[in-house]
Amino acid sequence: MTTKTTQADGKKTAGAFDIRNIIGLLLGIYGVILTLMGLFGDAEPAKTGGTNANLWTGLALLIAAAVFVIWTKARPIVVPAEVEKPLPDPTRPGPTTRSGAKKKR
Repeated sequence: MTTKTTQADGKKTAGAFDIRNIIGLLLGIYGVILTLMGLFGDAEPAKTGGTNANLWTGLALLIAAAVFVIWTKARPIVVPAEVEKPLPDPTRPGPTTRSGAKKKR
């Protein structure tokens, strides 16, 4: 199931499949990799003007990942319980129902 129920009001939220969680996870993975490369890899300060670019970029990505995860927890996306079916639109492409067609039984 792609939704989870909140305890306070019984409404369903997007949960793990909220796009902010996915973005935060990807930024976190890249942040960990760059931070570890900045700490344990070759710093090569001549290429970056004397700064450890991997370390600072990795830390910035970890902070951005934390912001996305905190944002998701603070303001979850609420999934509506019922969605209204759209009205037939003759200008919209896709299958349409024919008014004179016989239904198969």
